[in-house]
Amino acid sequence: MTDDGIYVYGIVRNDRPLPSDVGGVGNPPGVVEKIAEGRVAAVVSQAPPQLRARRRDLLAHQELLMALSEHGPVLPMRFGMVAADETVIRRQLADAEERHLAALESLAGRVEINVKAMPANDSLAALVEEDAAIRELRESVRRRPSYEANVRLGEAVATALSRRATEAGREIVRELKPWAHSVRPGPEVSGCQVNMSFLVDRSESPAFAAEAERLASDRRERVELRVAGPLPCYSFLEPQMLAGRAGG
Repeated sequence: MTDDGIYVYGIVRNDRPLPSDVGGVGNPPGVVEKIAEGRVAAVVSQAPPQLRARRRDLLAHQELLMALSEHGPVLPMRFGMVAADETVIRRQLADAEERHLAALESLAGRVEINVKAMPANDSLAALVEEDAAIRELRESVRRRPSYEANVRLGEAVATALSRRATEAGREIVRELKPWAHSVRPGPEVSGCQVNMSFLVDRSESPAFAAEAERLASDRRERVELRVAGPLPCYSFLEPQMLAGRAGG
C-alpha cells in the first residue's frame, strides 16, 4: 500500500472468497484484497491519490459491495473510507471482532430496500377536487388576481401536496413493516416527504418491491414512490465501524 492509505469497502468473514471479476476504485481500478484478523477481514484496495466522489468510483464501490453481498453478509462502508495503514485496520478488526461477527450474522441473507415518498406528479386536479380550502383560494385568485393572492395559493397548494404525500407515504410504510426485520428512517432529502429503509430477506426483495409499487399505485393521486434496492445494508449498522478519513 502507498502513502495515500488503504481504501476500505467493507467487512466480511475471514473465510469469504472475493469476487474475481470486480475491481476497486481508482483509474485503473484498484486490486481488491483482504486484510484478515481472526475470523473477520476488511475488503480493501490501495487508496487512489486525490480521491473524489467521481461517478466512476462511486459505481465501483457500489458494484463491489453488491458482488460481495451476493455470496454472504457484508458490513458496508460508505464511499470514501480510507484507513491510514494496515496496522490500524488490524487493530480495529481485532478489537471489534465479536461485534462484527454478530452484525454479520444479523445481516445474513438480508438486503436493504429504500423507499422514498414524494408528492405525485399531476396531482393538482385531485387536490382541488378534494380540498375545499384550495378550491376557495383558487376561485378568489380568479376573481381578484394579484401577486399576493397567487403566492398564497401557491404556498397552500405546495403545503397540501406535501401533506398528502406524507400521509400516503406513512400509510405505505405501515403496510410494508410486516415484511421487514427492521426499519430505519433515512436523512432528510429535499422534496421527499418520507425516506425509510427496510431490512428484508433477499429472497423476498422482489415481492417486497412489487408490494410497495402496488401500494403506491393505489395512492397514485397523492404520492410518487421511489423504490431502490436491493442495496448493501448501510442503514442497519452501528455508526462508522472503522475509523478513517473520508475522501473529499
